[in-house]
Amino acid sequence: MSRVEDNLMLATDSYKVTHHMQYPPGTTIVYSYFESRGGKFPSTVFYGLQYIIKRWMVGQVVTEEKIAEAKEYYSGHFNADLFNEAGWRYIVEKHGGRLPVRIKAVPEGMVVPYKNGENSGLTAY
Repeated sequence: MSRVEDNLMLATDSYKVTHHMQYPPGTTIVYSYFESRGGKFPSTVFYGLQYIIKRWMVGQVVTEEKIAEAKEYYSGHFNADLFNEAGWRYIVEKHGGRLPVRIKAVPEGMVVPYKNGENSGLTAY
């Protein structure tokens, strides 16, 4: 088995594992973004996206072995079959385990006001 640190499907909050169940039937494109919700300062410095892309998203990051590992983990975690095995297998079969995504982002190092969804976005196909 692969190490947990190398499995993208395990690098998430529990509730996100069930998001696929909330999409309307026939959904083929999903747009996601992240932003600072606020805090002590009125803005943030956007950085780290290059590392995330290189660490988690380049090359074949989804494999049959990693799918089996995630399925086993989440079956125990939820005590139910909620993992989107078919969706991950589609990525292996259709895209060779490479993530079918398009990323847009502000430049690294840019100061961005908080509560601003324009930091970055990811479109999954």
